[in-house]
Amino acid sequence: MTLLTNARILTMDPDLTEIPLGWIAIEGGQITGLGTGAPPEGFGPAQDMGGDLIMPGMVNPHCHMPMTLFRGLGEDVDDRLFRYILPLERALVDAEVTEIGARLAAVEMIRGGVTCVADMYYFEDRIGAVLDQSGLRGLVGQTLADFDAPDHGSADEGFALVEALHDRYRDHPRIMAGPAPHAPYSTGVAVMERVATWSDAHPGVPIQMHLAETLPEIDWAAEQGGTPVEVTDRAGLLRPELVAAHVMYPSDSDMDLMAERGAKVAHNARSNGKGGRGIAPVSALRARGIPVGLATDGPMSGNTLDLFSQFAPAAMFQKIAAGTRKALPCVDVLRMATIEGAAVLGLSDRIGSLEPGKQADLIRISLADPRLHPIYDIYSMLTFATLPSDVTATMVAGRWLMQDRQCTTIDAAGALADALQVARRFKAKITEIDRETASRP
Repeated sequence: MTLLTNARILTMDPDLTEIPLGWIAIEGGQITGLGTGAPPEGFGPAQDMGGDLIMPGMVNPHCHMPMTLFRGLGEDVDDRLFRYILPLERALVDAEVTEIGARLAAVEMIRGGVTCVADMYYFEDRIGAVLDQSGLRGLVGQTLADFDAPDHGSADEGFALVEALHDRYRDHPRIMAGPAPHAPYSTGVAVMERVATWSDAHPGVPIQMHLAETLPEIDWAAEQGGTPVEVTDRAGLLRPELVAAHVMYPSDSDMDLMAERGAKVAHNARSNGKGGRGIAPVSALRARGIPVGLATDGPMSGNTLDLFSQFAPAAMFQKIAAGTRKALPCVDVLRMATIEGAAVLGLSDRIGSLEPGKQADLIRISLADPRLHPIYDIYSMLTFATLPSDVTATMVAGRWLMQDRQCTTIDAAGALADALQVARRFKAKITEIDRETASRP
């Protein structure tokens, strides 16, 4: 049994219970009890939290972990996807490179307080292995697309990878696996219909897809006779299992349809803002009862994989759009990062709040820095003042993945060294691309 005492506890339960000073008991990976003051007799030796904050581990419902290797690349280049990213992926991204990028991402998330992540990329079996070894919880989604993918050349090959991935993690206690059609325009209706059929046979397995993300996608959907949301619905994929990333440009009727079908949304505030795409209608989505989780997107797009970096942009963008400070209150930001993010992945019965019977996925945040004080509103402090470096310990299923800022399940220094070696190969390829581009008439 693990017993944490002398802790300030933010439960994120339905009543938003806060315990100024209390304890949490953990056994078999689950929370078995929590309360105010000193624990009852008989719980065994305690770990003194020194008054630090204990809160649920955060849930990142949309990520491309291996793209840590693309972080900061072509930052101010509008066509960087076609100029750099796709050529680099075709030339240099293989299973080993994917795993190296995912290991660096795992270190960053553990150190930033993320305990559960939904990833969609290539060679997802290697990403699942990284999650397994590091102790993180997550969803691995095999990307399906009609462009040249590094790990498959046809839809049949892609679906074979989906089946193998799902079979591998079918009974895993922390990892789920399923398909991740890239987007309606880059996957096509036929493949979306095939994914819907797969989902019928595997109910409850989340399906990840970018949706209503870009203006060209809107134009593509218009050629199909609808909006991206409507085309997705006609393909049978607008369903409770769908985790729709971005959803930048839904109409009111689109949002009504998403609510009716039970689809969920992963909101990527920093990535959207950096891409110049505008402000997603998060408040309108949530007002319809659609669960919306806060996500980072890939580190190529959002740069960091901690959710603290998402909090302020997510809140401020909604306030700007509505013209009032009242829009998206800080408490809702924390809901989106924890219990609502868990709901997006269909995991709110297991994680997202600190309650007896739930998995012991939690983080310890030091309150020592003057930057955090005075604390009139704990949610405001977390939204606008806390940094990922304030996280001192991270636990998943009752196992410490980090203590005193030191990762215990993964070699952080080795992960960084391997990533920098790959980056040197990327830099050489970028130089080659720039030289070829400059020589064109």
